[in-house]
Amino acid sequence: MNVLLLRLVGPLQSWGVQSRFSVRDTGLEPSKSGVIGLLCAALGRPRHADIGDLAGLRMGVRVDQEGVLRYDFHTAQNLLKAAGGIKDTEPSRRYYLADAKFLVGLAGESGELLMRLQQALASPVWPLYLGRKAFVPGEPVWLEDGLRLGLTLEEALTGYPPLVSTASGTAGPRRLVLESDAGREVRPDQPISFARREFAARRVRTTFLEPPMVSSTRLDQPTSEGGL
Repeated sequence: MNVLLLRLVGPLQSWGVQSRFSVRDTGLEPSKSGVIGLLCAALGRPRHADIGDLAGLRMGVRVDQEGVLRYDFHTAQNLLKAAGGIKDTEPSRRYYLADAKFLVGLAGESGELLMRLQQALASPVWPLYLGRKAFVPGEPVWLEDGLRLGLTLEEALTGYPPLVSTASGTAGPRRLVLESDAGREVRPDQPISFARREFAARRVRTTFLEPPMVSSTRLDQPTSEGGL
C-alpha cells in the first residue's frame, strides 16, 4: 500500500456533510468529499469529470489540533420560492472550525496516481481552499515528504511528525479517524458524482494516539545547528 499525506491547516475550515436549507454544518475533521474536491481543484478537473480513481482511495485523518466550533450568519436576498414569487431575505447559520490542524492520508495501490496528486498539490491548477472558497490554507497543503511508499494508512499517519510542537504532558491524546469497512461510525461523504451531488455512506473507526513525549520539528521544517 502507498499513502499520500496532506497538511490541512488554516485559520478557518468548514467540512459540511449534512447541510440542509438554512443550516450549513461542519464535521470535526475534513470530509472525504471535501478532500477529493480539493484534489480535483489541484488537478484542474471540472465538476462533471469522473472521480472514480480518487474516490477509490482510502482516507484517514490525524487531528493534531482540534478546531474550535464557531458559527456566523449569512443573509441571502431575492430568492425564488418554490410556490412562485421572490422571498426578500433568507438568513442562514454557517458553522466552521477555527485554528484546526489536520494531517490527512490517502491510501491506494497506485504509486503513480499518488505521485501525480502530490505534484498537482505542489502546483495546483485552481486555488485550493479548506471547505469554503473564503477559507484558504494557512500553510501549504503539499508536503515535500508526503509520499509514503510501502506503508499502510495507519502507519503513515502515526509515523509522521506532529504538525504542532507539543511539550511532554501539555497535550492530550490525538484522534485518528481511519476509513474501515469494519468501522462502527458512518460518514455520508463518499463522493460518487459532484455534478449530480451524489454521495454514499462509508464506515470509519476512531482511535487515539498518545501525545509525543518531547517537542518535535516537522520534517519539512528546516533546522539549524550551532549556538552561542
